[in-house]
Amino acid sequence: MDTLTLDRISDSQLDKEYRKRFFLKSGDKLQNAEDAAKHFNILFGEDPAREHFGIIYLNGANKVINSEILFTGSLTTSAVYPREVIKRALEENAAAILCGHNHPSGNRNPSQDDLSITKKIKAACDTVDVTLHDHVIVTSEGYYSFADKGVL
Repeated sequence: MDTLTLDRISDSQLDKEYRKRFFLKSGDKLQNAEDAAKHFNILFGEDPAREHFGIIYLNGANKVINSEILFTGSLTTSAVYPREVIKRALEENAAAILCGHNHPSGNRNPSQDDLSITKKIKAACDTVDVTLHDHVIVTSEGYYSFADKGVL
């Protein structure tokens, strides 16, 4: 594309194209944590100044069933309840889930609370035979995958 063509593309058109390309739809298959991070960035993109916690629900073939924001908090925190995560996973008939949340601060490293809630969600998932594949923290600077870092 030449510069003139790029100048004609508005930010909203670029945003729309990005969302169309990277937002996972029912039946799509995740390839890696980066795919999940892109999806969560889009999911949380409407309100990036507040912390959100979302879930991608997967079937037995690891294909997307659905995704949603379960909890929304403040600039620095969001209350997350493992009971509600499990309840929704069972309602979606999910065989597996991926959790994700954003850090509006831009710091992609997990806090002690992040580590603690991930451990609780994993334990809750194990009791009902739902696999927790990953927990991804997304920021404007990149992402952190608990699975890739060997924390899960």
